[in-house]
Amino acid sequence: MPASRGEPVRQRVIDAAERLLRDGKADFSMRDLAAGAGVSFATPFNQFGSKAAIMHALSQRRIEAMTRRLAGSPVPPDAAGRIFLAVDIAAAVMCEEPAVNRTVMSWIGTAGPTPGRAWERSTALWALALGAGEGLAQSRRDEALRRLPGQLAFAFRGVLSFWTAGELPDDELAPKARDIAGTLLLGYS
Repeated sequence: MPASRGEPVRQRVIDAAERLLRDGKADFSMRDLAAGAGVSFATPFNQFGSKAAIMHALSQRRIEAMTRRLAGSPVPPDAAGRIFLAVDIAAAVMCEEPAVNRTVMSWIGTAGPTPGRAWERSTALWALALGAGEGLAQSRRDEALRRLPGQLAFAFRGVLSFWTAGELPDDELAPKARDIAGTLLLGYS
């Protein structure tokens, strides 16, 4: 698929935002961002519209990394095993750069000029993990396939909100997310 118009510039802006966050500059200005990307001051605004939209793009990168890792992993044959694997992968991605990812997550609840797509992308990740629902109760499988991806997206985001706020240490992110995922799965086992 060909890159959309402006894609290399968009990538430079996103990459620069990520570098600024890694350097501990969570409160970077759009001027700082433009300088870091080597573009004019107006370019980040023209490409994204707001800092919130840039953070949404960084969130998308995280979900894409989670999805790639899940798709590239040997997966358990049952839905529950795949969900727990996805939880572990998602938590690992977030804990690789906790300071950066806490900053990104803190912006996800901030509206940009257009609505973000974090819920949609997160739901797709959990749908991929759920697969065809192998191992779930046959009588409730169709319902599980309809409802669980979105519910797992809400649940993981809820756990992330406590982690983002510093109320949950890094080493508790995966276990707490596994707990809530397991609770949701119980209704369909």
